Amino acid sequence: MKSLLLSILIVSAASAFAQGPGGPGGFGAPTDERSRRNSAVVDAEPTPRGNGKISGVLIDSTSQKPVEFATVALLNSQTNKPIDGTTSDDKGKFSLTKLAPGQYRLLYSFIGYKDKRSALVTIEKGTELNVGSVTLAPDVRTLSEVNVVGQAAIIEEKVDRLVYNADKDIAAKGGDATEIMRKVPMLSVDLDGNVSLRGSSNVTVLINNKPSTIMAQSVADALRQIPADMIKTVEVITSPSAKYDAEGSAGIINIVTKKTTLQGMTLDLNTAAGNRGSMLGLNGNYRTGKMGFSLSGFGRAEYNVRGAFENEQTTASPTGNVRTLQTASTLNQRLHGNYQFGWDYDIDKNTSLTASVRYGARNGIINQSNLLTQTFLPTSLSPLLNNRNVKTTDLSGTVDANVTYTKIYKPQQEFSILALYSRNDRTNDFVADILGGTDFQTITARQKNLNPSYNQESTLQIDYQTPIGKNQLIEFGGKGILRQVNSEFQYLTATGANGPFVTDDSRPANTLNYDQEIAATYFSYTLSTKQKYTIKAGARYEYTFINARFSNEANGPAASIPNYGVFVPSINVSKNLGGGKIVKVAYNRRVQRPGIQFLNPNLNAANPTNISVGNPYLAPELTDNIELGTSANIKGLYINASLFARRTNNSITAVRDTATQAFGDAANPVLQQVIRTTFQNVGREEAVGLNLFANGTLFSKWQIGGGVDVFRVSLTNNNPNPIYSASNSGWVVAGRMMSSLTLKKGWGVQAFGGIRGRQVQLQGYQTPMYFYSLGVRHDFNQKKGSIGLAAENFFNHPFVQTTELRSPILSQSSRNSFYNAGVRVTFSYKIGKMSFDAPQKRRKSIENDDVKGEGGGGNDGQQQAAPSGGGGRPRS
Repeated sequence: MKSLLLSILIVSAASAFAQGPGGPGGFGAPTDERSRRNSAVVDAEPTPRGNGKISGVLIDSTSQKPVEFATVALLNSQTNKPIDGTTSDDKGKFSLTKLAPGQYRLLYSFIGYKDKRSALVTIEKGTELNVGSVTLAPDVRTLSEVNVVGQAAIIEEKVDRLVYNADKDIAAKGGDATEIMRKVPMLSVDLDGNVSLRGSSNVTVLINNKPSTIMAQSVADALRQIPADMIKTVEVITSPSAKYDAEGSAGIINIVTKKTTLQGMTLDLNTAAGNRGSMLGLNGNYRTGKMGFSLSGFGRAEYNVRGAFENEQTTASPTGNVRTLQTASTLNQRLHGNYQFGWDYDIDKNTSLTASVRYGARNGIINQSNLLTQTFLPTSLSPLLNNRNVKTTDLSGTVDANVTYTKIYKPQQEFSILALYSRNDRTNDFVADILGGTDFQTITARQKNLNPSYNQESTLQIDYQTPIGKNQLIEFGGKGILRQVNSEFQYLTATGANGPFVTDDSRPANTLNYDQEIAATYFSYTLSTKQKYTIKAGARYEYTFINARFSNEANGPAASIPNYGVFVPSINVSKNLGGGKIVKVAYNRRVQRPGIQFLNPNLNAANPTNISVGNPYLAPELTDNIELGTSANIKGLYINASLFARRTNNSITAVRDTATQAFGDAANPVLQQVIRTTFQNVGREEAVGLNLFANGTLFSKWQIGGGVDVFRVSLTNNNPNPIYSASNSGWVVAGRMMSSLTLKKGWGVQAFGGIRGRQVQLQGYQTPMYFYSLGVRHDFNQKKGSIGLAAENFFNHPFVQTTELRSPILSQSSRNSFYNAGVRVTFSYKIGKMSFDAPQKRRKSIENDDVKGEGGGGNDGQQQAAPSGGGGRPRS
């Protein structure tokens, strides 16, 4: 198996090197002198021909390095219009040949530099003029010299993705990535922080184009570890090309954090304090010459996160229906940490090496107080009472280390080798104090569930791309992923408040070892036509090897899962209609492998009336997506609309049935029917809908935008067992609106509001939810410092959400109360000085996009009354 992984990578590397540094030219890098001149000249006058020549070299005035691929235009001295042109090569050299006698000027220009015009030059017959070294000055402007007359769009559309510019969000400071995601078009985030895209929770989330095992264990928890004010953009990729992993049925979300490309040293301080949380962040950057370093640390404490729930359910038993009423209050406390060291080095002008190490930590404590359960049996006149206090400890540590080598031969032609190591260690335990006595306050017994787990990934990826002519690009590569997942689980019981814990023989301990190896290769072709069509087509093939086993086979059969291969085609076609109008159509197939939270066989009984257990025998699901979209800029107003359709076969779906659970102390247990949640590959999920949003700027100061998502969901479970057989369908509507106003003297105000309508689930529904926030910020000392005030959900006392479930053998109605009103004061300051650095080469990064994780908020995800008490959630 491993030899197959290596062979794919070796073949990809050999093919890439076979092209060599002198491979086909074009696609933004014309192959000969005449085509380079033609590509550099816009609206040029006819070029008179002769035998004159002008040559020279372009130099950065600060670094004294060559300025490569800059534009050199030959201007008519009378009209100042270009009549010829070229670009500098990788050594900064340029030449213009076959020039007719006359007087001209040269115009030198490049992004990040000030335009420069030469004095008059005279060309006679046969003149060969060498202008020598021409220095270009970086386009540096201090803040005090800038007069802001407009604002960058908060939403932009690129060829293959939609981009939300989060750094324009003035209310984000002191928050986390969850608050940013709620404002991104097409995304929806529930009250627990779980993300869905167009109604589907099957999304892959990357950070700077890199995967992390922290995202595999829980997207919601991972987002809380990312400070909002360090996010530059959020990219939503609904139709990924073949270059991306085949995972993520609904698409890919890429969170891009802020980076520096400047020379010098800076230190940023960010802090905030509020009624529900506080944070402190430090971010330092140092760059000199060819080498750059970055070191950042972020810590956040969440406290006073209160909640409550009520649960009423009915289950069928041989003697009649059993009705259960349940209430409890909750208090969450969390500590998050995120520490990262980055390094990059320019080996030469075309070769770079980057590396980074990141450590993320989470320490979460969830307390349920007075979890009172009243059970009404059909044979009893008075209810059975059970009361308990439950403490869940959720600890997580993640290490991500990656290194990337990139060689750029010329524009659009590059070769890269990328390697990644990622490991997440998680401890997710709970301890329940069972209360008895006349007042139900005496600890009569205790119960403990231990569930340590880890997920480890090692990845090697090789990519090569090269242009063909002026309008074509090919990309191909190979990738190997090795994963080792381990989940241990056991139950212990104790008598009284101080009795020793002993093994619970009714729930035997075991360990799931789940190894996965993936070999992948891809090919992608891009064509741009004179008719302004862009076509990008590709195919990807992935083969997955699985070896799953239990440490104690006597307690359960081996998880024998067959290996499988998946062919994933994709095609994207866009047409530029001019005037800022674009039409796009796309088709792609995606695969979704189950994450460990779906596979984990640990029985979570933190709430004994609502237990959950994973299914290690789950197979992947396959999804076909079709999308038609259009966008336009009309007098400063950006409008985007898209129609989409999605069908998922073999869908991984949460299903509920009943099971027998023991209540009370271990010596005198009481058995009763409870609701059990597990997962199955059942049925089909379909969705068809419309995404519409717009944003614009009024009076150059006021930016306003919003959108609406409307789609119809249809869920079908084809299981022949009537207990599980179910179907449901309905319309889902979500929307958001945001407005920001830039005032004089550094003041700014922003408001946001969003709502997600009733959610359709396989066996029921969930009522709507909404969020809103208001923020004000003041920048001072030439924007080196800022202070602000932000508040969210300030009228929620509390916000209540209801989940209703029905099947032939059960019914359930849960009411969750969220006390999520918050206010915080923020402060930030920048120390140090940076000078402009030449534009950096585009950094390559590795991407693992291949596991169905805990995106949450999906069409079939039940919001449980009790938090998860077990089950590490690393990627499988």
